[in-house]
Amino acid sequence: MSRRAWISAIASTLILCGGLAAAWGIHTEVPKQLTGKPLLAVTAEKKTKTLKDIIFETQKLVVMIETEDGDQGSGFLYNLEGDLITNAHVVAGSHKVKIKTADARELDGEVIGISTETDIAVVRVAALAGTEPLQVVRDEKAEVGDEVLAVGSPLGFQNTVTTGIISGLGRSFEIEPYLYSDLYQISAPIAPGNSGGPLVDRKTGDVLGINSAGYEQGSIGFSIPIANVIEIAEGWSKEPMTELPELEQSEESADLEDNASVEEFAGYLVTHFYDSLNNADYVYAYSLLGGNWKEGTSYEKFREGYLGTLNVVIDNMHVYDSKNEKATVIAVISVDERVDGKNVLSKYQVTYEVGYENDQLKLISGKGKAIK
Repeated sequence: MSRRAWISAIASTLILCGGLAAAWGIHTEVPKQLTGKPLLAVTAEKKTKTLKDIIFETQKLVVMIETEDGDQGSGFLYNLEGDLITNAHVVAGSHKVKIKTADARELDGEVIGISTETDIAVVRVAALAGTEPLQVVRDEKAEVGDEVLAVGSPLGFQNTVTTGIISGLGRSFEIEPYLYSDLYQISAPIAPGNSGGPLVDRKTGDVLGINSAGYEQGSIGFSIPIANVIEIAEGWSKEPMTELPELEQSEESADLEDNASVEEFAGYLVTHFYDSLNNADYVYAYSLLGGNWKEGTSYEKFREGYLGTLNVVIDNMHVYDSKNEKATVIAVISVDERVDGKNVLSKYQVTYEVGYENDQLKLISGKGKAIK
């Protein structure tokens, strides 16, 4: 072998040995100098859900519950057996109920457990078996200042979301026949129909409580901590009641709903309409319009008219009683809107006529004019 060949062989051997040594160093020494978790794991942990994601995922699993008497409330799916948690006063006196889902299905439900002391019940919906449920907080309690969402069907407006915070802990009171104790006080208002819906952690989407009662004189609601009652619900899911106890709503509760007039709810509907626009939920906002209004305005035209609306604030609002079960709402609103490529703040006076169509409260007609 020539001298040049020997030199080439030796050089190749040295390079190979160097490569093997470097590889050994990477696999043995470098990991010793690294701390913490793999980059992919850290990245995954930092990923959080957006508010819109949480609202969307929650709304899919919150339903409207309707009894044979026409009373309405809310409930949410909590296990894979198709079981809903709700308030006892929502389904009191009923064995079979109707369930309306977010995707407009109407299903049959059966009350399989109800308490005579704690305002909680479980409804089984066979058609929902196998559906991935909401996650519940089993052990930890919320704290004052935690941001929350209350999801339900207040006044029949399905899948309404209100935001707030935990404003108090350990609240207790009695509304016969139920004893409410160790409640969350929340700044999100609870209206008729919200009862039985979930109180959701705004950051994680996990269920913290069951919205159960509201205070008439202010935006205050009360929610039963889910950790206090989850074992009761799971007991009924495992062994359904063979016979339900006799339990009726108090006359006081029934009177509150029966005496509610159109003008009491008209302002709420208008506020709800603008909340939907602020959330860019044009489909839902359009659904609040009456039949005649929809006939003269297609959804595409309606949506196009509000695409430039960035945010609406109601400065003041007055509701006037009208004849034939209708009410007139006059409001002054401030609107952040996009005009000719620029953001401008405009003021309008709007007038709406509100009334019932097929037992649903609707915006029958509306008009507005700019205020200079």
